[in-house]
Amino acid sequence: MEPLMVLRDVTKIYHGVAAVEGISFDVKPYEIHALLGENGAGKSTLSKMMAGVVRPTRGQIIFDGKEVAFSSPHEALDAGIAMVFQETSLVPSLTVAQNLFLGSEKAFNRLRGLYIAAQQFLQRLKFPVDPTMYVSQLGAAQKQMVEIARAVLKKARVMIFDEPTATLTPEEKAHFFSLIRRLRSEGTCIVFISHALEEALEVSDRITILRDGRHIVTDSSSAFDRDRIIRDMVGRTLTNEIYSRHASARKTRQSGAKVLSVENVSMGRMVRNNSFSIYAGQITGIFGLVGSGRTETAKIIAGVLKRNLFHGGEIVLRGKPVRYHLPRAAMKDGITYVTEDRKAEGFFDQKSIAENISLGQLAAGLEQSAIVRQTDIDRLAQSWIDKLNIKSIGTHAKVIELSGGNQQKVVIAKTLVQIPKVIIFDEPTRGVDVGAIAEIHQLIEDLADQGLAIVVISSYLPEVLNLSDRILVMRQGRTVEEFSPEEATEERLMYAAVH
Repeated sequence: MEPLMVLRDVTKIYHGVAAVEGISFDVKPYEIHALLGENGAGKSTLSKMMAGVVRPTRGQIIFDGKEVAFSSPHEALDAGIAMVFQETSLVPSLTVAQNLFLGSEKAFNRLRGLYIAAQQFLQRLKFPVDPTMYVSQLGAAQKQMVEIARAVLKKARVMIFDEPTATLTPEEKAHFFSLIRRLRSEGTCIVFISHALEEALEVSDRITILRDGRHIVTDSSSAFDRDRIIRDMVGRTLTNEIYSRHASARKTRQSGAKVLSVENVSMGRMVRNNSFSIYAGQITGIFGLVGSGRTETAKIIAGVLKRNLFHGGEIVLRGKPVRYHLPRAAMKDGITYVTEDRKAEGFFDQKSIAENISLGQLAAGLEQSAIVRQTDIDRLAQSWIDKLNIKSIGTHAKVIELSGGNQQKVVIAKTLVQIPKVIIFDEPTRGVDVGAIAEIHQLIEDLADQGLAIVVISSYLPEVLNLSDRILVMRQGRTVEEFSPEEATEERLMYAAVH
């Protein structure tokens, strides 16, 4: 079958540094094509060139037999190429329905008719999202569902999905995979970027692997296994480093002093009489489906959201009841929150790595001097760049120019520079490659070994099982089960989350 899109010797240079260089590959109709690589390998840059977000410095993009040079995503969409971005591009002040039909409205629109059409379309995709809600009110997973629905609604011939399942639960992932298989059967070409290697092996027909901005290999999915993919991606095998330790084979940390106690905390309909405790020197994993109240509870603890004024429960930090109205107050008490939505809440995208990390220190009130010297900011940033292996062209690189995984490392650095005692990681490895996953997991374990109280919220069961010294399961706004690593299995956790 003739390729629908062909890339020939495509190169993109930023500030004299090649993000991708000399890449050539093609995608075909009736195909799911997985694009894999480490953070900074050039996956997102390549897909953005295909979708008209950025233009290549040199090289050719041929679509449907003709060379194209899209100047905008709208132009690419008109040609039949749609992209679902890793970080959502929705308008927060509009409703779900308005975002779905944005750009394709009629001259006169009836809002009720718009909501009905959106409701029927979302139900057909099996996405549990209220079309009348404002996007600003949605969680990360629901925003991703709206992004996917919007791309499907456009009926594009090529659909590019950048980390579409990063925030979805196993059930939602199953619906999504069923959807893209249906799109493939209708002739749509799917380009699928994912750090979950098992997903790529399961759903794709062909796999292309990039490393350091260069094309390494394109082959049938049947020719790959997990070890070969990792070896091609990073040049070494990481089989024994990621998700390979059985819970019974690892040494569970014993709990230290009780640091934080959540007692009957409630917030509207999202959090209902939730109670649990966090201990020093221990990693507490929290698992639950979307809408279970995990993120909302974490934000209440960190002062991002406010619990009910009356009958809102109590949060006790080291024996003292606390109620935070702003995150700054929580930071000063040693509580920090690493957000799941880094683009909206994690960093200032137009500021540099150095400025972002320095602002984390300032927010916690740790900078004593009235005058902050640039050399001190650069020195601090460079130390964290080295510690977390952040790939960039220097401390002055804007965070928006980094890959998703390196952006996540900046968010973590901005948090750790605050010298916290309690750290809540919300989906810490979302959109992060296998090499960086191992690094972040090791960092979390080291922090727990140093005596910090760590909370890891994750939708990925192997991550929860691999990291946690105790596991809490949330359902419908409250903690319903607690498991030790010896008791926990994927089946038991999922059963507790659903039933």
